[in-house]
Amino acid sequence: MAIKEFFDIPARYKKWSMALMGVGVLSVIVGFILYGTGEEHGKRFWATMLQNSTYFLLIANAAMFFVCATTLAMGGFQMAFRRVSEAISVAVIPLGIIALVVLIALCVVDPEMYEWLHPGNDKLLLGKKGFLNSGFYIIWTILTIGLWIVLGAKMRKLSHELDNNPLPDVEAGRKYIFKNSVWASIFIVWFGLTAMSVTPWLWLMSLDAHWFSTMYSWYTFASTFVAGLALITIFVVYMKNQGYLEYTSEEHIHDLGKFMFAFSIFWTYLWFAQYMLIWYANIPEETIYFKSRVTTNHSKGAYTGLYWFMFCINFIAPILILMRRGSKRNYTTVTFMAIVIIFGHWLDFNQMVFASKFPEHVELNLFDFGVAAGFVGLIMYSTGRAMAKYPLLAKNHPLIKESIIHHT
Repeated sequence: MAIKEFFDIPARYKKWSMALMGVGVLSVIVGFILYGTGEEHGKRFWATMLQNSTYFLLIANAAMFFVCATTLAMGGFQMAFRRVSEAISVAVIPLGIIALVVLIALCVVDPEMYEWLHPGNDKLLLGKKGFLNSGFYIIWTILTIGLWIVLGAKMRKLSHELDNNPLPDVEAGRKYIFKNSVWASIFIVWFGLTAMSVTPWLWLMSLDAHWFSTMYSWYTFASTFVAGLALITIFVVYMKNQGYLEYTSEEHIHDLGKFMFAFSIFWTYLWFAQYMLIWYANIPEETIYFKSRVTTNHSKGAYTGLYWFMFCINFIAPILILMRRGSKRNYTTVTFMAIVIIFGHWLDFNQMVFASKFPEHVELNLFDFGVAAGFVGLIMYSTGRAMAKYPLLAKNHPLIKESIIHHT
């Protein structure tokens, strides 16, 4: 069977990605004019930039985590569409640069976002100064994003090595798999030290510097990983509809649907565990986090509607729709749910940031959606270029046959 090796970017795809990026740039400019100055207005601008830059960076990086995790698990099923996951991870480069600028600006340009930057006589904040200080924040942020980019590039380079250089024998295949596993392990370890632990504490949880949760990083990981799986699914279905990925079948789509379903439940488990423990203990230093999010008193529950709407999108919709086998094999249903999941967890990040800095509530407006559209366009543009640059099938990989004959 003749296959289409390279992605020929359609004119409509280019137009949409450029248009969305244009909307994003315009939104940032207009948003800075409207909200970029003054203590409260400044926080409004930077809160939107923080939410979007961290969220889209983390879901793009989740694609490389998926590649590395399945590599270590010897999961051959994903080889038929692995190049899509790798292409999405290329977006970590521009998204990482944008996030780095935003995060450092929060320390240098607008230090009002993080109250630990000016602790005054606050004993609690002074007690956390060894961890919550601008020097560690900036250095760790640079290391986090820098190594995500470098290690991701190394994994992609190893994948592309075989495109024109078939492995001569079985022993060479074993060595290649071992080398892949070593670098995937390094990425997973660094990912665990950053996205699964320290980094969400610094970037997001420290917005409420007096509050803490030992489950916070796992919660943000679950949120961005299921959204990352949804992003992979959208691109895989799109490529199938364009006549590419000939060896990717509804069996592979079914597995992606199962992943989205499973990790939606995992996210809900973490959501419930964090909320239930804080509710049951009823310790004031902990419950303050939920006062603006779930209480019914208007002055203290300004984000209650958004919070429960986000919960319905991220849990009730996936469990009702994706539980059936047929729905996970239906391209339209899976794509619809992928879009819903990405939007739902974007709302989750919105309440995580805004309810911490604006407890009296800030309404979503065109500025927020415009900035989000810009990041979507950037992911489309970066991923499209990456898929056009290299073959869409890792044809000489030792596990490619397993993926082609895969069934569930």
